[in-house]
Amino acid sequence: MSLGALMREKGRATSSSHVHKPKDIDWQMLDKSKFFFLGAALFSGVSTALYPIIVLKTRQQVSPARVSCANISLAIARHEGLRGFYKGFGTSLLGTIPARALYMSALEITKSRVGQASVRLGFSETTAMAVANGAAGLTSAMAAQIVWTPIDVVSQRLMVQGDLSLNSCRYTNGLDAFRKILYTDGPRGFYRGFGISILTYAPSNAVWWASYSLAQKSIWSRFKRPYGYKEDATSSMMVQAVSAATASGCSALITMPIDTIKTRLQVLDAEENGKRRAMTVMQSVKSLMREGGFGACYRGLGPRWISMSMSATTMITTYEFLKRLATKKQK
Repeated sequence: MSLGALMREKGRATSSSHVHKPKDIDWQMLDKSKFFFLGAALFSGVSTALYPIIVLKTRQQVSPARVSCANISLAIARHEGLRGFYKGFGTSLLGTIPARALYMSALEITKSRVGQASVRLGFSETTAMAVANGAAGLTSAMAAQIVWTPIDVVSQRLMVQGDLSLNSCRYTNGLDAFRKILYTDGPRGFYRGFGISILTYAPSNAVWWASYSLAQKSIWSRFKRPYGYKEDATSSMMVQAVSAATASGCSALITMPIDTIKTRLQVLDAEENGKRRAMTVMQSVKSLMREGGFGACYRGLGPRWISMSMSATTMITTYEFLKRLATKKQK
């Protein structure tokens, strides 16, 4: 039995007071081939639209001095043109497709199984949904980082190529960066910052998905309509967008220092006896403290806040739209 069916059965058995929320679409109800094919196309479009903001955030985080987004944007436009806002995009897009596929699979499978287990253990519908979404966010983030961290390392190094203030290795393209990182650091070089990436994204993702489900539940509970009413696509997308934005704000603020340290670990090198070596966490923290104290950890907060809010809103509305498109036809 699917999670949605269990939820409805438990609701009928225990209470006549329902939250007036549209029926959730879970893993068993999806046409998997359509889900992954359409997902690759839709999320590639979202990545294309949001990529310039990620470039601005990354350059602010690795800059040795505080520089505004406006100044960085003008410098990129003046010296590098439009292509400067899309440095590393090909590499990033190449990794986005398998990473998203792994993310969505882990998300939906975990949400369905943990949700069913939570309902059977006697949790209320609200608690079961929050637990299922939180567990799904945690496992999906960890799974995706296996693929995403190497792509992140390469693409972020390409993003900062136009910043002449950085004394970093120069790359002509993604393949050149791959070869040079492999030669200099070996396979371990592609997993720089992997541990801190998990510390950044796994708890953040868990909190985001749990908050999102609770925000959705809270908003839908205020709709005074009979349970099972025909879902209105416009109102549904509005609720999803508001819930996503609500879940994103605190996540960006809380995880910003860790994200800045992670980015520096993946992009910058330390010099010891004239040789380049990967920075350690402590070296990264010390350099940030020298450059601007704790406030330096929040360089790039503006672009990251905007990026996370826009990404979360477009991602969740696209994701829910994708699930509706990929739902199996009922016989």
